[in-house]
Amino acid sequence: MAVLLDSGARVLVQGITGREGSFHTKLMLEYGTKVVAGVTPGKGGGEVHGVPVYDSVAEALSEHPDINTSIVFVPAPFAPDAVYEAIDAGIKLVVVITEGIPVHDTMKFVNYAKSKGAYIIGPNCPGIITPGQAKVGIMPGHIFKPGPVGVVSRSGTLTYEISYLLTREGVGQSTVIGIGGDPVVGLTFTEAMKLFQDDEETEALVLIGEIGGDMEERAAAMMAKGEFKKPVVAYIAGRTAPREKRMGHAGAIIMMGTGTYESKVKALEEAGALIAETPFQVPELVKKALRR
Repeated sequence: MAVLLDSGARVLVQGITGREGSFHTKLMLEYGTKVVAGVTPGKGGGEVHGVPVYDSVAEALSEHPDINTSIVFVPAPFAPDAVYEAIDAGIKLVVVITEGIPVHDTMKFVNYAKSKGAYIIGPNCPGIITPGQAKVGIMPGHIFKPGPVGVVSRSGTLTYEISYLLTREGVGQSTVIGIGGDPVVGLTFTEAMKLFQDDEETEALVLIGEIGGDMEERAAAMMAKGEFKKPVVAYIAGRTAPREKRMGHAGAIIMMGTGTYESKVKALEEAGALIAETPFQVPELVKKALRR
């Protein structure tokens, strides 16, 4: 088992002929991910790293009906249309790497995906990897190793850093998901936690949060209700950030006293999570959680 992604993934790259799309297609192929087709309107008939390019998602699926996953490298003004195209074609997992998509556009396509039974990861995210099986995203594959710990993160860079620290300490990962740093994202912490709860290979979960929003508090509420029963180690970024100031991620803003570092840590701690004050503490706390 794995969460959302395994060796059975057959991947379509939307925006494959662009610089980012082409570069990361090569890296995904090198990791062993089965990238079977790409789409760039007007560029059909070509190839990128041996992957055939089509003018539309429908055309790609008519030639490759086993496609079940898409990754979007399309510029922000056109990315929502690319997402709708993938969902309408029946693709059930769409990873949106693009940043800068207006929030109201994201809200619409996330809502539409839910109505069609599809999962969106992102936007503005590093993607998803099930180590040793497949990666659909921009994360450096060599830092991950298969193992029993799930990772779900709002921060791209911290996803890599903490996963690397776990690997270095001999702790492998089941599936690692970077959900994105925008105020509205497709897959949320609680939705990811439901999937990790049902995954037999995941024995513990690392939650990488940050100030702003209430996603971490919702995760804590889920734990407190007993809906997530596996041990959780949490790291929340932004402890020293000044209040009422937008920090890096569009979603990392504290308003009206909600979304603070303190409120998130308190909620998670009360729900039974082990809290790491620095990323370097995560591996030791994970080992402790696994021994419980």
